[in-house]
Amino acid sequence: MKPNTLERKDIKGEYKWNFEHIYPNWDAWQKDFEKLKKEADKLKILQGTLGKSAENLLNVFLKDEEVEKLSHKVYAYPALQKSTDNRENIFQEKLQEVMQFFAVMQTASAWIAPEIMKIPKETWMQWIAENAALEPYRFGLENMHRQKEHILSEDKERLLSYFSPMASTAANTYTNLTTADVQFPEIELQNGEKLKLTHGNYAHLLNTSKIRADRKKASEAFYPLYANQKNTLASLYKGICDKDFAFAQARNFKTSIEAKLEKNNIPLSVYTNLIKTVGENTQALKKYHALRAKYLKLSGDYHSYDSRVTLIDFDKKYDWEEAKKLVLSSVEPLGENYVQQYKTALENGWIDVFENDGKSSGAYSMGVYGVHPFILMNYNETQDHVFTLAHEMGHSLHTILAEENQPFSTHDYTIFVAEVASTFNERLLLDYMLEKSTDKREKIALLQQSIENITGTFFIQSMFADFELQAHQAIENGKALTAESLTSISEALDQKYYGDDIFTRDQANIFWARIPHFYRSPFYVYQYATSFAASASLYEQVKNGLKTGDKQPLENYLSLLKSGGNNYPVEQLKMAGADLTESATVLAVINQLNELVDALEEALKS
Repeated sequence: MKPNTLERKDIKGEYKWNFEHIYPNWDAWQKDFEKLKKEADKLKILQGTLGKSAENLLNVFLKDEEVEKLSHKVYAYPALQKSTDNRENIFQEKLQEVMQFFAVMQTASAWIAPEIMKIPKETWMQWIAENAALEPYRFGLENMHRQKEHILSEDKERLLSYFSPMASTAANTYTNLTTADVQFPEIELQNGEKLKLTHGNYAHLLNTSKIRADRKKASEAFYPLYANQKNTLASLYKGICDKDFAFAQARNFKTSIEAKLEKNNIPLSVYTNLIKTVGENTQALKKYHALRAKYLKLSGDYHSYDSRVTLIDFDKKYDWEEAKKLVLSSVEPLGENYVQQYKTALENGWIDVFENDGKSSGAYSMGVYGVHPFILMNYNETQDHVFTLAHEMGHSLHTILAEENQPFSTHDYTIFVAEVASTFNERLLLDYMLEKSTDKREKIALLQQSIENITGTFFIQSMFADFELQAHQAIENGKALTAESLTSISEALDQKYYGDDIFTRDQANIFWARIPHFYRSPFYVYQYATSFAASASLYEQVKNGLKTGDKQPLENYLSLLKSGGNNYPVEQLKMAGADLTESATVLAVINQLNELVDALEEALKS
């Protein structure tokens, strides 16, 4: 049951990030850090001049960009290294230095937005018409003007910036508590093998082990990692919700969710309609787990630790080289340019591949402007992790295309759009593997993988989004937020999505304690669901277009990836062909799951 134990190579090795792509050493990093501090100071010189001329406004944009570009590298160098080993104090120290400076820099630049707001819209529009160099900043200025009532005066912006360092304290504490300081339990499997239940090993065992007693033992041993410190974790999460509401009120918002959505002009109805529509249509989700319980002969005794294991004896291992070949071949429909850039990302020290002690759990892609994206994996050779690679590579290619085709001012795409590219690539991989596979068991496993993608990325994230909204509303309504109340919300949602008739529940559902996004990126997870719905719609359009010779849907999709953040995300998706203001886009995914469950049932009969 152990994941791949191939020894990680040195810093220039094939399986680890090559940090020399950012800086050759810490001395070079320190030199740029000192330069960054000096460049940031130069912004102050421009204070009080922005409304005088187009040239002055352009100068502050250019200087701010110079600072931002350098900040990307200075931040990424320690942050990425910390992800590889959260136990190493030097990485934490360097990262803290950077974050402390960013807080100071935020205070020092707090005057910029309020001063721009004093310039009449008619004036800066005229300046743009007369000075083409200002054109890349048009959308940013329009977006800033739209949020005028939420941008404070200079003194208030400065005051608010003083609280930035403490804003991340709860999230950082959660990370250290659940990664750096955690003592993972060790269990003895039925075959006598000892297994340390790291995040990766635990997920791997529950996904693949056919020995139910081992799954049960692992679940019972892993649960206390969070349950035994639930009160501390609840305090941290309350701190997150308190912080979100405090900053929302400071900027004249009534609720935390409004503050989160306003930045990218996301209608509140997109969020509320998602959780309402999905919450009212969970029949297919229940049908899937009922089918699992029946096929596993566990009806009446079906537990959460039974809900992830593959339904057939298919434990094929995909070594790293095979995984790379699969994901690379799957993206060929997106064109030669996309394929070549994808290949470069797979082969040049852009990916930290295998799990190790102290390494952050899960997976992510972090773009470093002017360098390239860096992908964190904890690869364990399972089919699920092949799809994780496809997912993160989708993010990375999105980053590359956006940076290539947009000026710095609009290169950064929003989170709302981000998950479209990742889930699109997962669907490409699924169809490719289904088409190429000659193994009936592998095809059944892939069919299950497709269902799990929908349940995990669409249904569960919608449930999590409902939880976040309820938890924040509790704070906003002056109610207590404790381990007990958080668990109560979780349990009610568990009943809503899964009902009473399928699962046997021995322990309270405390999913609120183990989802890092709740702590690190509040109100992020709903975008997995909305992006999945948009991605599914765009994928079908591209697929049908390629069949009929219509290349326009593919061009629309690639244009979306290239557009970065040059428009509001709901509008970007609408232009690409996916309208998230329509409930039909959400219901289509729900109907798709129902069809896949029926197909799986038929496949299992044979």
